[in-house]
Formats: sequence, structure tokens, C-alpha cells
Amino acid sequence: MVEHYYRELVNFLSARLGSRQAAEDVAHDAYLRVLERTTGEQIEHPRAFLYRTALNLVVDRHRRHLVRQTEPLEVLDQDERWHSPAPVQGMQLDQRLALMQLALDELSAPCRESFLLRKLDGLSHGQIAERLGISRSLVEKHIVNAMKHCRVRMRHWES
Repeated sequence: MVEHYYRELVNFLSARLGSRQAAEDVAHDAYLRVLERTTGEQIEHPRAFLYRTALNLVVDRHRRHLVRQTEPLEVLDQDERWHSPAPVQGMQLDQRLALMQLALDELSAPCRESFLLRKLDGLSHGQIAERLGISRSLVEKHIVNAMKHCRVRMRHWES
């Protein structure tokens, strides 16, 4: 459905954010938001919906950046939530991480590597393509497919 607009969306966001890597991050997040929609109804205008989602994420990102600039770091030191997670949260997180690992293990090696190099190592699509010896567009497809697969599997296992 919306996969066809990925490169176009990244170019659009790059012009607004001034960074291709930031644009790719927002595009990935926008795709996740669209894929995570819980309503089963069809999106009437998928391209417009995807772009609106991405622009909302850009606005949210900008707001978070402004808050971080004005809030002193000492606030985090005083907030007990940042010192240690509640045991129940930790257990749930461990379970979710184990399920995520299972979902990742189901992917082909290039798909899994592309996803991990992007999300964990923060490499750009170009860097991943060079490292894996594949095209940039294949890297983009692998990352989107990995996100879709993991989302579907996590929903299935959590329900």
C-alpha cells in the first residue's frame, strides 16, 4: 500500500529536516505508525495519510527538541522513574525483547542485518548498502519488510 512512497517521502523530509538520516528515521517511524493502526478500515488516500503522519512526527520531534533544550538535566536526576524500572516493567521488557529476537530470527540474513545496522548501529542506507554489497533501494525494502514482519509477529504473540 504505502511502501511505494518511501523514497519520495524521504526526499520530501530531507528537504525539511536538512538531514537524510533524520528523514529516514522519521520515514521509518511514519511507516510504523501507519502499520500499527488498529482499525482495519482501508485508508482512502494512503500517500496523503503517510505524509500527514510523517509531518506530525516532524512537529513532535521539533517540540521534544525544544523541551530538551529548556529542561535542565538535574530534573532527570530528581525523577525517581529514571533510576530503576519497576520489576514488572523489566519482566515485560525482557519478554518483549525475547519475542522481538524470535521475530528477527525468522527474517532472511540480509533483511535482519539491514534492520539491525540501521536501528542499532545507526548506519545510513548508503552505508548499509556498501557494507552488505546490495543496492540502497534493497536496503530500504529490507528495513520496511523487517519492520512489518516484526510488528505483525509481535501483535500475534501479544494477543
